[in-house]
Amino acid sequence: MSAPLRHGWTTGACATAATTAAYTALLTGEFPDPVTITLPKGRTPAFALARETLGDGFASASIVKDAGDDPDVTHGALISSSVRPGLPGSGVTFTAGPGVGTVTKPGLPLDVGEPAINPVPRRMMREHVAEVAAAHGGSGDLVVEISVENGEELARHTWNPRLGILGGLSILGTTGVVVPYSCSAWIDSIRRGVDVARAAGHVHVAGCTGSTSERVAAELYGLPDDALLDMGDFAGALLKYLRRHPVPRLTIAGGVGKLSKLADGHLDLHSGRSQVNPDLLARLVLDAGGTADLAERVREANTALHALRLCQEAGLPLGDLVAEGARATAVEVLREAPVEVDIVVIDRAGVIVGRAGGHA
Repeated sequence: MSAPLRHGWTTGACATAATTAAYTALLTGEFPDPVTITLPKGRTPAFALARETLGDGFASASIVKDAGDDPDVTHGALISSSVRPGLPGSGVTFTAGPGVGTVTKPGLPLDVGEPAINPVPRRMMREHVAEVAAAHGGSGDLVVEISVENGEELARHTWNPRLGILGGLSILGTTGVVVPYSCSAWIDSIRRGVDVARAAGHVHVAGCTGSTSERVAAELYGLPDDALLDMGDFAGALLKYLRRHPVPRLTIAGGVGKLSKLADGHLDLHSGRSQVNPDLLARLVLDAGGTADLAERVREANTALHALRLCQEAGLPLGDLVAEGARATAVEVLREAPVEVDIVVIDRAGVIVGRAGGHA
């Protein structure tokens, strides 16, 4: 039996721990190492300091992020907090140091021009600053600069550029804990992508399973970057969010295999959590007037793409049938939301092999 996957800590938890250590040193002259913080759900992890500096009127502490067994782009990143006294009565003020992004588009839970430090990490840091101030006689008026070593480069592998967060990473986390393979960060990025598209006034967005389908959707409809949503395997997450926060038109674009899963009612299209159903493909063939022999060959095909090729040779539009089924599932999930849906099915080369809805 394999060992359970190890949890890790969010960038927000690391920034809170670094801020707590730095402010303690600013008031007492000593860095707590390890430094213990309290997370929103009551956990009390301890963090070792990777760097510490106490200077004239400032203190800085750094922590190496441990994402546990999650394949997080920020695993191993050095997250630092440098603190200095703020103006009397100013409370805690946040600034973006090197490697932390700045918000440049509306639609996020932060105002344009603000450092990309999300609301929950801000609250965590404010609460810990207040505790340190109460324990050591500080005012709690503090300027907190968060930075991430190599953060601007790391951010290129995230949604940040498309969301209009420029110059580095976001400081994230709602619980402080990274759950391995929970995919919560990706789903959160999908939601923020919808928010940014809505705030920009876009009336048409595209949920794409990968880079090839994204390119096809962009070229087909002339959509700008911030109307393209990298939904990956999380069709359900996108559809459920649009049900509550509708955009007038949605295109879903992807390969025939993944979209055949959506046609089969699956909302998570990952190969580890749903499979292509050959019986569904065979039934589509029969319902479209295909021969029993073709349906049986489709049922025995190695892949959905193989089934598609067999149908193309026989002159039967399996791609369109898959698109119709995928659209039916999407419409069902959206319920009565005012969202018009169309589906674009592609092969591996990016050739459109099926469409449904819209201008299909």
